[in-house]
Amino acid sequence: MTQALVDLIPALPKVLLHDHLDGGLRPQTVLELAAEVGHELPASDAESLGTWFVESADSGSLVRYLETFDHTIAVMQTADALARVAREAVLDLAADGVVYAEQRWAPEQHLARGLTLPETVEAVQAGIDEGIREAASRGQIIRVGQLVTAMRHTDRWQEIAELAVAHRDRGVVGFDIAGPEDGFPPSRHVEIWRYLAEQDFPTTIHAGEAAGPASIAEAVHLGQADRIGHGVRIVEDITFHEGFDDDGERRAELGRLAHWVRDHQIALEVAPVSNLQTGATSATSVGDHPITRLKELDFAVTLNTDNRLMSRTSMTNEMTLLVTEAGWTIDDLADVTLTAAWSAFMHHDERRALVDDVILPGYQQVEGAQR
Repeated sequence: MTQALVDLIPALPKVLLHDHLDGGLRPQTVLELAAEVGHELPASDAESLGTWFVESADSGSLVRYLETFDHTIAVMQTADALARVAREAVLDLAADGVVYAEQRWAPEQHLARGLTLPETVEAVQAGIDEGIREAASRGQIIRVGQLVTAMRHTDRWQEIAELAVAHRDRGVVGFDIAGPEDGFPPSRHVEIWRYLAEQDFPTTIHAGEAAGPASIAEAVHLGQADRIGHGVRIVEDITFHEGFDDDGERRAELGRLAHWVRDHQIALEVAPVSNLQTGATSATSVGDHPITRLKELDFAVTLNTDNRLMSRTSMTNEMTLLVTEAGWTIDDLADVTLTAAWSAFMHHDERRALVDDVILPGYQQVEGAQR
């Protein structure tokens, strides 16, 4: 039964809310772009380079994990390079069955060769648009938005937020802060969250990955985040007990913050494989990753890849691991996909169309083919 479901996964429609543009390059593309700009890499062929990224990221340290981005960002400093990476990302996601995706990246990291902030956003959008057209010519329909990110430690939050808002009708769907979480909380720049709220602009904040519940609390209360990037450490505000309650559910006692996040159904952008690499959880396998318990407790859990290159992963891989190691069913996969669709940074009627016209028919078609 498990293998039968695994065989269906590639064809299932998928929704991806947390995927970094600079963490999803093809190894061959990194090689070719590095040759163009004279950037030295730690390997000279695509297979070895791909392995280097995974092994370097698989350290259990978020700081070490982030160091791998020095190479990808170095080769993404021209309009052509940004457009190419964005186009290929769209094609790779579409080939994986992703029907809606949000690509997050930090424009401020791509100015070394003279591009302006608006030019970086426009270059990425050009690549996204080209990728969508090319995917459509292959019979693969996908919608992709940009999540413009400010780096926590460089203090350009207001400037980047204004950049995101300025391009809200030209491909940008939301704002994020990323980078070193511990020591750089949302309270570092209180005014930015008021500005974004006044602009009615969607926000997601990396929290609960390298820091604990206090970081999540600031993200949802001060930052007014619509979603939480990772958020897996919310389990530190939950006490799990042995046995089951009268409804057959595993017993757990939620703290006030955990109740708040669940009560308000603030979506958690969970990335199991990445979380294992960075040490965001004490789990040693996807089978005991907290995503399953959080889902059982009715948190608004979504499934994500985070960085496909560094984790050598895909949505198909993440789903497969949850099925084979955590015992997920097709209903579980549908649940996180629908939660992601309803949490996407687009208008309600667009979410409804995504659910009714794409996801539900897609699941029905796959299940019908199985029968």
